[in-house]
Amino acid sequence: MTDVDAISPRAQTRIELTIGGMTCASCAARIEKKLNRMPGVTATVNYATEKATAIVDDSAVTAQDLITTVRQTGYTATLPPPQSPIAGAADAQAGAAGTAPAGGADDELRVLRTRLWISLVLSVPVILLAMVPAWQFTYWQWASLVLAAPVVVYGGLPLHRAAWINLRHGAATMDTLVSMGTLAAFGWSVWALFLGDAGIPGMTHPFSLAVDRGMGTASVYLEVAAGVTTFILAGRYFEARAKRRAGAALRALLQLGAKQATVLRDGVEVPIPVDQLAVGDRIVVRPGEKIATDGVVTEGSSAVDASMITGESVPVEVAAGAAVVGATVNAGGRLVVTATRVGADTQLAQLARLVEQAQSGKAAAQRLADRISAVFVPVVVALAVGTLGFWLGAGGGPAAAFTAAVAVAIIACPCALGLATPTALLVGTGRGAQLGILIKGPEVLESTRRVDTVLLDKTGTVTTGRMALVDVVCAAGVRRAELLRLAGAVEAASEHPIARAVAQAAPKMLAPETPAQAAGGTTAGGTGEETGEPGRLPPVSGFTSLAGIGVRGTVDGRTVLVGRPGLLAEAGLSVPADLVAAADAAEAAGRTAIMAGWDGQARGVLVVADAVKPTSRPAIAALRDLGLTPVLLTGDNLTTARSVAAEVGIDEVVAGVLPAGKVDAVKQLQDQGKTVAMIGDGVNDAAALAQADLGLAMGTGTDAAIQAADLTLVRGDLHAAVDAIRLSRRTLRTIRGNLFWAFAYNVAALPLAAAGLLNPMIAGAAMALSSVFVVTNSLRLRRFRPVAQSFKTG
Repeated sequence: MTDVDAISPRAQTRIELTIGGMTCASCAARIEKKLNRMPGVTATVNYATEKATAIVDDSAVTAQDLITTVRQTGYTATLPPPQSPIAGAADAQAGAAGTAPAGGADDELRVLRTRLWISLVLSVPVILLAMVPAWQFTYWQWASLVLAAPVVVYGGLPLHRAAWINLRHGAATMDTLVSMGTLAAFGWSVWALFLGDAGIPGMTHPFSLAVDRGMGTASVYLEVAAGVTTFILAGRYFEARAKRRAGAALRALLQLGAKQATVLRDGVEVPIPVDQLAVGDRIVVRPGEKIATDGVVTEGSSAVDASMITGESVPVEVAAGAAVVGATVNAGGRLVVTATRVGADTQLAQLARLVEQAQSGKAAAQRLADRISAVFVPVVVALAVGTLGFWLGAGGGPAAAFTAAVAVAIIACPCALGLATPTALLVGTGRGAQLGILIKGPEVLESTRRVDTVLLDKTGTVTTGRMALVDVVCAAGVRRAELLRLAGAVEAASEHPIARAVAQAAPKMLAPETPAQAAGGTTAGGTGEETGEPGRLPPVSGFTSLAGIGVRGTVDGRTVLVGRPGLLAEAGLSVPADLVAAADAAEAAGRTAIMAGWDGQARGVLVVADAVKPTSRPAIAALRDLGLTPVLLTGDNLTTARSVAAEVGIDEVVAGVLPAGKVDAVKQLQDQGKTVAMIGDGVNDAAALAQADLGLAMGTGTDAAIQAADLTLVRGDLHAAVDAIRLSRRTLRTIRGNLFWAFAYNVAALPLAAAGLLNPMIAGAAMALSSVFVVTNSLRLRRFRPVAQSFKTG
């Protein structure tokens, strides 16, 4: 247990608390309001992660004062236990969200699941007995009481507890309405069974639709009490199961780092766990391995894939003296890296903190049902009290007055309301899953309605995220097949990502030449038919990698040089002006140009780039049709970003930003009053996805991005983003429609109850019809069709 008294807020400006006992977003809003009333305190409370973050100035407010205020508000608060650097942040976040391996929140979810199953098993026979008179045996009402009592008392305990907390603070939410209605229905049924006429042997609920006064003492509403409790528990369980994944983004980030490092000790390579690394350790990184921590290259040269941090699609060439970042991948030769930052100081740890802060500061949308209940509950209470007073004043007698007043509370119990959100969400998310769209929870839907700006990561989202050969320019008299075959053969011996792009594309682009082409003459190198089989690269000998600027090798007796344009000039090869112009044009367009040459002359230019996905342009046009303004957001350079933006039809570009810069870009738009959606796929997008009002992660991306997002798009296609927003908006409209009709039933029936004309059969039938309508309306979501079907790409 942390000694909170020993912690002085004067030593820190940021205090985090783990909050317990919240049942809905209005609970978080209430705690936040109380904390912000304290002098010198600016606080945010996140219902999803169950965390409070308070920024305290130099006032006398202590961490213990914050905890006391939260407890006085009716909830629990503790300081997170001290943890190790990155793992601590991830574990604390996971624990708060209900995903910690050790304990508390997992137990809470297990208890909620147990409550749901017990309530479901006991409620089904109660509901069937009440609705099917043919099954109402002699003492069926007493059997219903025995079955319904555990549901109302044990199953509904969290609802009653939350209603009591709300009552103490003068607030009303969905919990208040459900608790009041179920307890009224159960209490009246107990009174009718023991003191009224409902307990006599052979009592049945007849199929009479007549409106009669005075039938209350012979009526029981146990199915209302048990059924509504079970429906609400089901909705809460599915919501809690989605909420408990909120901390998984940090654990996904933690998994990205290397687990072991190979360090040099007295010239001997020794493997050690990463958490034992110290500043100054010399780390050996072989090709294909992750760099264990932030450092500086002291030996070797290679290409490093740093896209997870920078977002740049082109690997970064590094040599002695170059800085490297932990968790990036060594794509080329052997490196020796001297550690400069370890543990909590690394960029990966800082990125984890960015994600956590973004999630903590992201306010969860208050549920629509709670907002309606805040008005509806006081109206119902006032009407019930008014009904009691009216009947007493009119001389109707205490029994009639009490019957009518309780009937008002019973009819207000939202049977269909319990189905309104869960059924629409169940059908909507099920349809989404069929289309490759995963929606995390109901709070996500509110954001989709208000979104007006969408930020799109470039690499892996708008583009493929892989280097590809996009153009081949041959010098005069050089055949394309020959250039591809010789250059591809040398590049195939290299592990560099650009070389791999050429080597993979060359065999696919080689094809047998037609007789007419062959008759057109050959160059000194001959055709593919002369020296090898078309589509297959010849072997290379004498291969040499030239320190990140190119490669050299012998193919069919020719020494072939492939690399940066300057490499060929330095090697004494003649470079024609048209090839120089082609290379310059490619670089100006944000692409990478390499030259290939042999026999003393440059023979062609190979252009490599991160290719745009063919579906990106029509998908972005569809986003515009939804009223969204697209903005390209990337860590890549401005030239490349503008080239891609022009190709897909985006006008606004934010380029050259690191993860923190992406978060700042989201915040700037939010400060301008924009509601921002972010679409990304990489680790460097995780914090921005969490900060955005709506985060959409490409399912082809990293776990960190997926866990930080609100919606996951299983397909690596921006059309899925369009479908996700459309489906979410449609689901939200369905929920709103369900809530309207659920409350409309209550409002229409309240006058009958107040007049003392509440016939159990009318009430039961109306409740059943209301519930059937809600379910049927939700099932319409199964007919949702993706807009992507109307786009055809070549």
